Amino acid sequence: MSELSHTTSYYAASANDKSLRPALESQVEADICIIGAGFSGLSTAVHLAEKGFKVIVLDATRIGFGASGRNGGQIVHSYSRDIDFIERNYGRATGKAMGAMAFEGGRIIRRLVKDYSIQCDLKDGGIFAACNNKQFEELKGKKALWESHGHQELELLSETETRNYIGSSRYKGALLDKSGGHFHPLNLVLGEAAALESLGGVIYEGSPAVKVEEGDKVKVHTRKGGVTANFLVVAGNAYLGDLIPKLQAKAMPCGTQVIATAPLSEAQQRELLPKDQCVEDCNYLLDYFRLSGDGRLIYGGGVTYGAREPSKIESLILPKMLKTYPQLKGVKIDYAWTGNFLLTLMRLPQLGRVGSHANIYYAQGYSGHGLTCSHLAGKVLADAIQGQAERFDIFASLPQYPFPGGRMMRVPYTAIGAAYYNLRDKLGI
Repeated sequence: MSELSHTTSYYAASANDKSLRPALESQVEADICIIGAGFSGLSTAVHLAEKGFKVIVLDATRIGFGASGRNGGQIVHSYSRDIDFIERNYGRATGKAMGAMAFEGGRIIRRLVKDYSIQCDLKDGGIFAACNNKQFEELKGKKALWESHGHQELELLSETETRNYIGSSRYKGALLDKSGGHFHPLNLVLGEAAALESLGGVIYEGSPAVKVEEGDKVKVHTRKGGVTANFLVVAGNAYLGDLIPKLQAKAMPCGTQVIATAPLSEAQQRELLPKDQCVEDCNYLLDYFRLSGDGRLIYGGGVTYGAREPSKIESLILPKMLKTYPQLKGVKIDYAWTGNFLLTLMRLPQLGRVGSHANIYYAQGYSGHGLTCSHLAGKVLADAIQGQAERFDIFASLPQYPFPGGRMMRVPYTAIGAAYYNLRDKLGI
């Protein structure tokens, strides 16, 4: 696989646009430069370009190369830590403000799909599935919490009713979110890239930023060129590397694994997911699955801390899939891949500024909950650059702690904590 190839995923194989944008090989200027052509970067870019700003996006490899083009493809609202945690730890006013934004990301996705005619197999409906009675009681609390913040499109499902949505005997009940949904994530991010280009924005692939030079105007150096801009948005997330050391210290890349079966018969599809809605369970190390547009089961789960590349992805995920769907024993697995997300200590997204000139913004660390939150972050950053920083300030006020033990110890400490919660899930306590 070459440096500029996507990973060997189902999404890459079925991408609508496989064309390669040119690398930056000259000195150019823009109102805003964005590092990272994933959902955070492109949401920011499109929202700014819609207001008439000249936007240039740099990506080290390909559009959607990172988590944006590899994930489970599910619209899941709120944050990795839910609104009650935010209110309990950071105050009622902060909780209310974060709650008011918690369901906006999904609306942004649907707006972009509609406005720019993005073909990404978008389908409605998402399910949180309880593996034990304790989790089902917690889903009752989630329903009440989200409804208290204005989200009314929820329905609790009994164990029997859940079987009408998921063809598995594994679950004790579920919460249906009618405003959830699922889609082909790489085709969504490629569609957003095309939307930006239709607005006059420019994307350079194969153009890693190697140095950021602060000043009244910020200068981003690449291997063979550079961008001078009034503002810089850093949106490399788990694939940023050590370009901005202050950001690297605040979060840790983690890997998750996904497989895709061969296309299933219509009868098999109806048996597995009768209403074609996506599912994630309620375990700390959760499983998530859905049907693709061409009838494959896409099944993911597990976490590798420190973003190590597992040698045999299929051997990690296939037993999970068969635990949920034993009737799929013997089904052919066509694709297996991994991708990195960025975990923060508090499992809350990190938005802020770095540097002494207040013109370098960043968004990162969605902690496995990035599809909707990255789109929200893009809108929040775009608003802040235009002088409307109230919502940005709410995010920026959340503490952004480094992991204890530094880079050497953050992986073992986090893995120990995850093992504890995984044991609690298995014991149902």
